[in-house]
Amino acid sequence: MNVIEVEGVTKVFGDVTALAGLDLTVSQGRILGLLGPNGAGKTTAVSILTTLLKPDSGRARVAGHDVVASPREVRRRIGLSGQNAAVDEHLTGLENLELIGRLYHLGAKGSRARAAELLERFGLTDAARRPVGTYSGGMRRRLDLAGALVAQPPVLFLDEPTTGLDPRSRVELWDVIRDLVSKGTTLLLTTQYLEEADRLADDILVIDHGRRIAQGSADQLKEMVGGERIEIRVDHQSDVARAAAIMGRYATGVVRAEDRLVTAPVDGGASTLVATLRALDAEGISIHDVGLRRPTLDDVFMSLTGHSAIDETPGLEEVA
Repeated sequence: MNVIEVEGVTKVFGDVTALAGLDLTVSQGRILGLLGPNGAGKTTAVSILTTLLKPDSGRARVAGHDVVASPREVRRRIGLSGQNAAVDEHLTGLENLELIGRLYHLGAKGSRARAAELLERFGLTDAARRPVGTYSGGMRRRLDLAGALVAQPPVLFLDEPTTGLDPRSRVELWDVIRDLVSKGTTLLLTTQYLEEADRLADDILVIDHGRRIAQGSADQLKEMVGGERIEIRVDHQSDVARAAAIMGRYATGVVRAEDRLVTAPVDGGASTLVATLRALDAEGISIHDVGLRRPTLDDVFMSLTGHSAIDETPGLEEVA
């Protein structure tokens, strides 16, 4: 059963098209990773699905209810954790969660019990009575996610939940998300990180400029742009062109050069790497560093769209 359904949704802000006919579905107890650079339309999509914005056209349903016709019914069934932790820095962690419980009409006793339960679940019990202003970024993120779960919603929206977190805090939050879904929560997750979508999502939808450009598992997306990448950093800038030409003999796609770093998509793994290094050595090209890696989000976007995943222009999310 599809818990989230989006059909032909569009949204325009002035001269900027945030969504240009977006389609997506998420079935019960599954995670959809909505992947894209800044400005792709991810936050706009989440804002529409959580009733914060109305679409200009198209249809969106969450938990069986239309987001425009029945926004109150939708809100009763969802939790939302946005890009910025929506917590009050002057209140303690316990007070923040109790306040949310009161807003959901859980009563004083019910709100306190639910707050204590969530603080323990997210490893925040020791900091429960400290002002949130003293929390680290990872702690605030966990508290914000706890707030989204106070009413135990069956559908959860996480909009770039780990942006700005250190690697340890990111992994901790991933563990929490996995646990939620294992208990039946349906989740739509937006992210710029292919690794994050790889670790968490059952399916990944890649969007750019408000349109779907690819969909599949992380492995399927990586295969679309070639299985692996050879990265060579030469010692001298003057050798970049020659190194790129040699690597082009073994490449399965476009060779990219940036400063002294040359990257080529390849098949054959280590054997291709060895052959490439021998060819470079035969030409007298001195190498500073070398690596063999899997494709990144930037590789996927460069292949699919011709531009980097990290868009330097103002994002549509800022417009929204």
